[in-house]
Amino acid sequence: MTVVQIASNKGTRAVKKLREQKLKNGLPFMINVKELSTDQCYLEYPNGSIKLISVAHSSRDFAVIRELSNIEATRLRSRFNFSMI
Repeated sequence: MTVVQIASNKGTRAVKKLREQKLKNGLPFMINVKELSTDQCYLEYPNGSIKLISVAHSSRDFAVIRELSNIEATRLRSRFNFSMI
């Protein structure tokens, strides 16, 4: 295993741990994907729902664009190897 792979694995584990902690504490977890515009991301909630949101960086407000279907949410979690919490 290379140094880059080791660092990547540590980063992945850290993100998964942070996600688990946030969701268990009742807080949403932000999921950024490169395919979305810079003002959009997903928020995963402790109840398992995931919403696509648009963020107004100047005011830190956000607007829900839509909620993902169960199938879409499962696919997004699978993409990042996230388990259901």
